[in-house]
Amino acid sequence: MTELASGAPVFALLTDGTQVQIRQPAPEDHDAVRRLHAGLSAESLYLRFFGLNREMAGRIADRICGEDRSGGGALGAWLRGRLVGVAQYEPIGGDGGGEGGPEAEFAMAVAEDMRHRGVGTLLLEHLASLARARGVRAFRADVLAENAAMLRVFADAGLPTRREFAGGVIEATIPLGERGNFLDTDDRYLTAVAARECRAAIASMEPLLRPRAIAVVGAGRRPGTVGAAILRGIRSAGFEGAVYAVNPHAAGGVLGGVPCVAAPADLPEPPDLAVLAVPAAAVAGAAAACGRRGTRAVVVIGSGLTAAQGRALLDACHAHGMRLVGPNCLGVANVPERLDATFAAGHPRPGSAGVVVQSGGVGIALIDHLSRLGIGVSSFASVGDKYDVSGNDMLMWWEADGDTRLGLLHVESFGNPRKFARTARRVAERMPLLTVLAGRSAPGTRAAASHTAAAATPAVTRRALFRQAGIVATDDLGDLVGTAALLAHQPLPAGPRVAIVANAGGGGVLAADACADAGLIVPPLSAPTRERLAALLPSCAAVGNPVDTTAAVTPERFGAALEVIAADASVDAVLVLVAPTALADLRDAVRGGGKPVAAVVLGQAETVTVGGGGVPAYAFPESAVRALAGAWSYAGWRARPRGVHPAFPDARPAEAASIIGGFLAREPGGGWTPPDEAFRLLEAYGVPLAPWRWARSEDEAARAAAGLGGGVALKADVPGVVHKTAAGALLLDLHGEDRVREAFKRLAARFGDDLRGVLVQAMAAQGVEVLCGLVQEEVFGPLVVFGAGGVDTEALADRAARLAPLTDVEAGELIRESRIAPVLLGHPSRPAGDLPGLADLLLRLSRLAADHPQIAELDLNPTIVRADGVVAVDARVRLVPQRAWDPYLRRLR
Repeated sequence: MTELASGAPVFALLTDGTQVQIRQPAPEDHDAVRRLHAGLSAESLYLRFFGLNREMAGRIADRICGEDRSGGGALGAWLRGRLVGVAQYEPIGGDGGGEGGPEAEFAMAVAEDMRHRGVGTLLLEHLASLARARGVRAFRADVLAENAAMLRVFADAGLPTRREFAGGVIEATIPLGERGNFLDTDDRYLTAVAARECRAAIASMEPLLRPRAIAVVGAGRRPGTVGAAILRGIRSAGFEGAVYAVNPHAAGGVLGGVPCVAAPADLPEPPDLAVLAVPAAAVAGAAAACGRRGTRAVVVIGSGLTAAQGRALLDACHAHGMRLVGPNCLGVANVPERLDATFAAGHPRPGSAGVVVQSGGVGIALIDHLSRLGIGVSSFASVGDKYDVSGNDMLMWWEADGDTRLGLLHVESFGNPRKFARTARRVAERMPLLTVLAGRSAPGTRAAASHTAAAATPAVTRRALFRQAGIVATDDLGDLVGTAALLAHQPLPAGPRVAIVANAGGGGVLAADACADAGLIVPPLSAPTRERLAALLPSCAAVGNPVDTTAAVTPERFGAALEVIAADASVDAVLVLVAPTALADLRDAVRGGGKPVAAVVLGQAETVTVGGGGVPAYAFPESAVRALAGAWSYAGWRARPRGVHPAFPDARPAEAASIIGGFLAREPGGGWTPPDEAFRLLEAYGVPLAPWRWARSEDEAARAAAGLGGGVALKADVPGVVHKTAAGALLLDLHGEDRVREAFKRLAARFGDDLRGVLVQAMAAQGVEVLCGLVQEEVFGPLVVFGAGGVDTEALADRAARLAPLTDVEAGELIRESRIAPVLLGHPSRPAGDLPGLADLLLRLSRLAADHPQIAELDLNPTIVRADGVVAVDARVRLVPQRAWDPYLRRLR
């Protein structure tokens, strides 16, 4: 049973932010299902059943709650224990069986008082996901033409719906896609789901970030305690709503300047937000008590919860519909609302940066830097152990809050990276998002037999996620803050071309070297620009690029030179280096304008802003260059075409599914496929392979070689042997029948009864050897990996990755990102390789991964790239039983 097909209970948000539980009805829910249907109005009964027969309620409950659903399925929505909606499907005709059929009849009922809150659409999404995992390809529903509510549910869902009208009844057919193929869901549907999720998430976050009343549970009487610090922070920030303390030892009095009660039940009004600063053993009970009083959001500061305590906390929040931040966190802040429910030493400066972190210490550091640089903070969340509220929620909040123009994220783990990437991509279209590439020190090698799996390190997968989402990923917090300073204060560069201006030549050389390392260009300045500079600057100045003004330049002429350089059409950004001297202070001459300007003040200790226009000034040229490179990375991502997911009409997915199914029927636990099955699987998707034949005997090998003609290679298929060269299972460049027979005998003698057969393959012409592969990463899903190939793959460690499915643009980026790209692009002694053919191969692998999640690892190493084509000469494929998981389904943790 797959994860989805089990129908495990989940919690999700309605359009108004209310939480409901979605689960499969059980026999004990019979009465609830019957009451729901019996309580429908006469109009609803007519629209649902085409009549007014209330006896149908019992029969429907029998079908939905019976233990034998005959291949059908049902899901109900429970609001605080009350069933408020139910949706079901039943197979049409005799195709059902235990796993459903190609088409199923869909029906739904929603309680009268819960209409227009998104219950029906949410149930449709979840039931469609469940049915698709069970093999159902389409829903069908007969709807009366006047049933506008049901037709609106179908329309709002975003699923492509075919409608046929006859006799006042509309027959609606809703295609659901392939079994378990959730990565390839229709983009219109995913966009509609994301829009609903965004509205619901923002509504659910209102009590957290715009509360009208706050309670601090565990507010300490002694200074220096966390509870006391949070209470003091809330009050000193100027929060304008009601604030209460909860402490049984100070009940009935005033604590920290606010009324204090003994327990949440004694609060004079329901607090929208409760901050819990109590011991781990008391957290779940305190949360439940707040929920009973009507609290709608909880921040849990403390850490050290056991698994049972954590489960009890989350259960309490779900039971009362509360959003949860933490545990193990610093708190939250929303500066425009004068909300600072943290125990940081100072308050954030008002500004434009949204910040979400897991580590409270990192959060304190970022707030301090952003405040000092004049960027300031709009909203802040330290999400800690991320039981519920995560970076996804904060991204959606920033998208809509009207205050945030820059987002900083420091997250150490991803609960749902694909949804995160889709959300971040949408938000990044409107504002820069920055992060730190954390986790680079995790082991880069793993217990995997393929080069592709070994290449999919945490750094590679995270970098792939961030690049595709348009997030600027820096290597440390210093670069994160430095890049944020540039993006907050300066316009985006139109290209990678940088002009360098320095009053000390040595600094300019260092900056030029740093630009080359970062992929930026230091172009020659135009002749008119050089002439104007020569007239402005001292006679000994250098007016190329870098420009050396010399230390004798005056501030006025230095500033004028900067204006001339910025006006040059060949320049996209200006990097200014100032070495303080006793002759003049040039810092005030540095000014921003229509193009981004970054400064370096040699000898200063940290990043500051200088001159006019908020120009960020760095301590070292390398820091400034990395900030410029980050800004160009973001600007280039925004300007690039988004690309398309190409279709491959020649692909034969049914044939591939048959090969995969046959192998897993023999090997239920999965494993490495025989070479002939791996090659046939790839051929089903049009992957170009060197001609091959399969042989189980010496005679078959000789005939296969004769049929192929020319030189051949023999590759032994031996259980447990994946890297054939190291095991002596590969013999190359064999010509003639005698050589082939001799080679087969050598392999048979070496491996004995373990030899299952040999792959006889035509030798490929020489070219550039690359690695193309797939790996199903447990958290991130399928990745396409590319880099230098051949026997030196591991040593060269040239690898790049993208999450599948790829667009045509992303396939090209993947190739150009590798260090072997200059060789593939060609040079005077080597023609360029067939890059369109290589991109086509990567896109076919991407389609294969998206269509067949049973592929755990796939190696094409080496793949030979020549000017006249691309061909893979070796292939390894590992299959595992399918784990159906819908990464885009709306659900809370």
